Amino acid sequence: MTAKLLIRSITMNTKTLRQKILDLAIHGKLVPQDPNDEPASELLKRIKAEKEEQIKEEKIKKSKKTKTTSDTPKSENPPFEIPSSWEWTTLGEIGVWQAGGTPNRMNMAYYGGTIPWLKTGDLNDGLITDIPEFITEEAVANSSAKLNPAGSVLIAMYGATIGKLGILSYPAATNQACCACIEYGVVEQLFLFYFLLSQRTAFIEKGGGGAQPNISKEIILHTSFPLPPLEEQKRIVAEIERWFALIDQIEQSKAALQSTIAQAKKKILDLAIHGKLVAQDPDDEPASELLKRIKAEKEQQIKEGKIKKSKKTKTTSVPFEIPSSWEWTTLGEISNYGCCENIPVAEIGENDWVLELEDIEKDTARIAQIRLKQDRDIKGVRHKFTNGDVLYSKLRTYLNKVLVAPHNGYCTTEIVPLHSYCNVSTYYLSHVLRSGYFLDYTQQCGYGVKMPRLSTNDACNGSIPLPPLAEQKRIVKKIEELFGVLDTIQQALGE
Repeated sequence: MTAKLLIRSITMNTKTLRQKILDLAIHGKLVPQDPNDEPASELLKRIKAEKEEQIKEEKIKKSKKTKTTSDTPKSENPPFEIPSSWEWTTLGEIGVWQAGGTPNRMNMAYYGGTIPWLKTGDLNDGLITDIPEFITEEAVANSSAKLNPAGSVLIAMYGATIGKLGILSYPAATNQACCACIEYGVVEQLFLFYFLLSQRTAFIEKGGGGAQPNISKEIILHTSFPLPPLEEQKRIVAEIERWFALIDQIEQSKAALQSTIAQAKKKILDLAIHGKLVAQDPDDEPASELLKRIKAEKEQQIKEGKIKKSKKTKTTSVPFEIPSSWEWTTLGEISNYGCCENIPVAEIGENDWVLELEDIEKDTARIAQIRLKQDRDIKGVRHKFTNGDVLYSKLRTYLNKVLVAPHNGYCTTEIVPLHSYCNVSTYYLSHVLRSGYFLDYTQQCGYGVKMPRLSTNDACNGSIPLPPLAEQKRIVKKIEELFGVLDTIQQALGE
């Protein structure tokens, strides 16, 4: 595998990249073959000799069902082509596979001994160095639990951990959900480990899914296994680990970059609401004139009975310095926050969009899913909202679930729909509500311990830095431009 191939592969999800490397390895395409290597056919002869010796010494029994390696015919339809120095065999031929057992839990004499007893939850897809539970020699003598030597490769056969792997760093017994391979000395333990890792998805599919997917010991034994020369196995393992180390670095860099992107977005919002993201234009109408028009519009709507006169809100403090063309105001002064229209669920159309809190992604201002009323089992009432309204979650505001509605719908009463007066940009307003500054404010005044909420009064009194209308539009455009670049990077990282 060349560096050029790796560079092309970095655009993949790293999980896919790992699988690609494993596939190349078991197909004999990760490292070159060496004509000086002892061919795998000689390894099969040694396996046959060792098995015959063990049968003679009565360490194992000769099975009528299992032919010796040399008697096993070549596969007419091998899974894929392998190098000429390799041989097709089965997992059952390369070692002794044994499942474990659970000693009687009611017998206290079986537990707390000196023999490590591994459960499938202890498997870590790597070297097993910590097994918390121990059993006694008496437990091993009187149960299906068997002692496996250090270096045994383990695989979980069923349950939630199906396909999980491990290699024992010291002798240990296992429970019945775990199968251990004690190989005959012709397979590098790590080569076997990486082969099993490459086949995890196939094993899970063979397990049949369901509530308790199961790969039996028989399935493992009859799995075809491509056996390379022993020296090539070592080279393959070294190459896999070299590439996996590089992928680890990529993943660490990706995690660091994801964190940097999140911090960059917070910084962009912070600069935006401080008036430092775009330049001020002296030709812009100042925000003070905008506030005058908002006041006049609200007074006219009160006169016409469209809205009720509300308690006057005021800015209690000046959280930070803003440009001279801006004004400090409150959410209650520039929007209709709290004036929600409640609609009984029975009156909502079956094909209408109904938004719940779980449908909104944390921090991103994105909708995770759109579901219609017919897709939900709901009762009670919902808030009605229209295209362009700001949808603000007053429950657990630290989750930062705030966005602008892309079209009409209905939402849980934990979400407050609001629109602004005098064409104040709802997109600018949503960015302010998602900023670190406003998040800090809502967490200081939220009530409730387990499920803190923001009261309508506290929300309306929240201080809002208001730019001139033209600057609001420039700010929103710049935020969308910068966020678009950052989102593209995140998508490239496999998000």
